[in-house]
Amino acid sequence: MELRSRLAVFCAKAADRLIRRLGLGSGGTFPGYAARLADPGIVGRLAGMVREKVIVVVGTNGKTTTTGILCHVLETAGKKVVTNRMGANMQNGIATAFVLAADKRACLDADYACIEVDEFASLEALLWLKPHCVVVTNIFRDQLDRFGEVDAVLERLKEAVGQAPDAALVLNGDDAISYSLAYSCPNPVFSYGVGEGSLREGALEGVRESPFCRLCGEPLTYTFFHYGHLGGWKCPKCGAGRPRPDYSAENAVSEKEGFTFEMKSPGMEAFGTKIRKNRGRSMEGAGMPGGACRIRGVKFAYNIYNILAAYAALDAMNASEGFADAMEGYDYGNHRESMFNVAGGRVQLHLAKNPTGFQQKLSFMQEDPRPKDVVIQINDTELDGQDISWLWDVDFRALREVNALKIVVGGTRRYDMGLRLKYEGIDCDFTSDLQKTVVRLAERGTGNLYMIVNYSGLYSMNRILQKLNKGGQSHEAYYRTFISESAQLVR
Repeated sequence: MELRSRLAVFCAKAADRLIRRLGLGSGGTFPGYAARLADPGIVGRLAGMVREKVIVVVGTNGKTTTTGILCHVLETAGKKVVTNRMGANMQNGIATAFVLAADKRACLDADYACIEVDEFASLEALLWLKPHCVVVTNIFRDQLDRFGEVDAVLERLKEAVGQAPDAALVLNGDDAISYSLAYSCPNPVFSYGVGEGSLREGALEGVRESPFCRLCGEPLTYTFFHYGHLGGWKCPKCGAGRPRPDYSAENAVSEKEGFTFEMKSPGMEAFGTKIRKNRGRSMEGAGMPGGACRIRGVKFAYNIYNILAAYAALDAMNASEGFADAMEGYDYGNHRESMFNVAGGRVQLHLAKNPTGFQQKLSFMQEDPRPKDVVIQINDTELDGQDISWLWDVDFRALREVNALKIVVGGTRRYDMGLRLKYEGIDCDFTSDLQKTVVRLAERGTGNLYMIVNYSGLYSMNRILQKLNKGGQSHEAYYRTFISESAQLVR
């Protein structure tokens, strides 16, 4: 490789070592920033060295989990995979994934690249990566100050996908917004969807985004909803509607022990999948035609969509062999759904960064009948988006039904969050020190604490809770400041 590319890799690896030595974080973005300063074309050069396929995952929700499933299945099959594993999905995070995987000669030894891409970064990223497959999970409102409404996101993705016209386009057929990409893009299209069933998380919950036909503007009609606007949609005027999915989860039912669904696709016979909520519990096959697979550790019904998206992408790339076996025991957490033991109490940490995600977390808490305490952290850093008006699209009436004895609100926008709860007649306390609040509630509260945080709070609270779990000390302000300054630097 040319000297410039070698210099880029050298700078990235040096920056990564320095960041880790100084304890300044995981180095998810700055090494890529340094590499791109030295060689702006480094990502395209390294992506061109991938031996088999490059798969890109975009969309509002589910990107990290879907990408994680793709990597896990491929690695289980013995493939070498490049990925931005921690979800750093802007330009510098994508660059970091590639340059840190390269050797000192700026050469890449990889069979596949599975890359999560932020919608805002998709134009540049798809131009660099020249993917063989693009997965679109869904499109919801998210970070309005960055993306605008869903129409702006859709237009950006149309332009981005237009730069990869030969890539297989894997679309969520239950999402009328993201599926409309099939109308305007020349790419080969594969669809996936969940058939009408009884996914409790949501038939009547969440915001119905942009309920108009993308072809003629007529209001859409629905025969069923899963959550948000995902479901069985149709235009009564022009006839556009939910496609018959190429990859589908049928007969999806929610049971006490988890979710059961029958997955069907052109490349395999139907097989039964039973998903347990309790980690570590194995289960027997569902006894459906074609065999069964055992999958453990899934708490949320929306991961059915992530499983389908990943399988559809791999099958479209002729790489789905061994999928069912690889998924047995897979951990879907990705540090976004974590459990800790603090002062003898159980603390669950969950990410919620938009109305649909928040609604799902509230639904999950409703399924736990035990008394609980709830801490909500709302920040407005560069990572979170500074427009938090989306809080008014969450139906917080569900918070009355979770058996919460104490609700505490923190973060830079804690008073905005408190005002939103006040309008629902829900009392809350405020805190400027989340660490002390967590310890106090763990020691003297119910011992069953749920924490819901938006993006910048996720990694800071993970570190705080990990140290508390070990008996160490931490300080919230340090992490919040570091994340905010890093975001401003690398964006």
